[in-house]
Amino acid sequence: MGVRLGDIVPPEAVQTIALESLRGKAIALDAFNMLYQFLATIRGPDGRPLMDSRGRITSHLSGLFFRTVNLLEKGIRPVYVFDGRPPELKRATVEKRVEMRKEAGELYEKALLAGDIEAAKKYAQRSAMLEEYMLESSKRLLEAMGIPTVQAPSEGEAQAAYMAARGDVYASASQDMDSLLFGSPRLVRNLSIVGKRKLPGKKAYVEVEPELISLDALLSSLGITRELLIDVGILVGTDYCEGVKGIGPKKALKLVKEHGSAEKVLEALNATLDVPPDVIRKAFLNPNVTDSYTLKWEDVDYAETKSILCGEYDFSPDRVEKALAELRTALEKGKGETSLDAWLS
Repeated sequence: MGVRLGDIVPPEAVQTIALESLRGKAIALDAFNMLYQFLATIRGPDGRPLMDSRGRITSHLSGLFFRTVNLLEKGIRPVYVFDGRPPELKRATVEKRVEMRKEAGELYEKALLAGDIEAAKKYAQRSAMLEEYMLESSKRLLEAMGIPTVQAPSEGEAQAAYMAARGDVYASASQDMDSLLFGSPRLVRNLSIVGKRKLPGKKAYVEVEPELISLDALLSSLGITRELLIDVGILVGTDYCEGVKGIGPKKALKLVKEHGSAEKVLEALNATLDVPPDVIRKAFLNPNVTDSYTLKWEDVDYAETKSILCGEYDFSPDRVEKALAELRTALEKGKGETSLDAWLS
């Protein structure tokens, strides 16, 4: 779920942007984060995920294909970063999430039997689980579309932030704000859910647009360092350790600025955490990442992309062909505009 920092992010640190403003820029996307978004939101009327004739889930491929086509049409150069082995600190969180998804799956089946479709859809979204075949099919599809992928040794979000900090990509993209604690200079949110989005538990929809958060602007506005921002996260709670009960982002920020560190805040409150703050801090400041990656965007293999989606996973040929035709037109137009810009300069 990531660290909850939204309440202290000031308006001046956030820009609502159009996808076109990212044209020509490389963006490192947290693959797991996006795939889970697709699994949770791309579902049938009864909450079941999309499936092929063999019963394999295809919601992730649908979201990945059409979202990637959209990004490429806007001239964005995406690179998907996949999680590796989760750090030991995160074991309890991972196990808890697995258990919660299993429970949600059981509640989904009960709601379906009871004819409560609204409850079934709610539980279905919470039960989404990434399986190995989904990851492999995602990587195959991205390869066919000419999109580079990076295998992180541990957390994909940390790896994406590292790539952004090195300047190999313009920004990292994720729904979670942990990327900022990992040191990404820029974080793009809402790339996987651009458009109309249904409000949880309501029949109302809101328009969702991409957001760009600047780490420097955030730290400057709050008057703190990145280390102290991490300490705010420590007090609120991260994937590595639950925070102090009753302390939200605003209160945590106030306490950290008053006392100077998470340790001193805990001492003043006579509180303890299951994991020492310095251990959590190091996990964000020195995560397990790699510089063994190559970012190279290839031409789209239209035939192979269609073969994977339609030949193997029963996608509608008409929909896939239409999307690929529009993509081809956009890419050819983009090449022409790039050539013209170079000639004019």
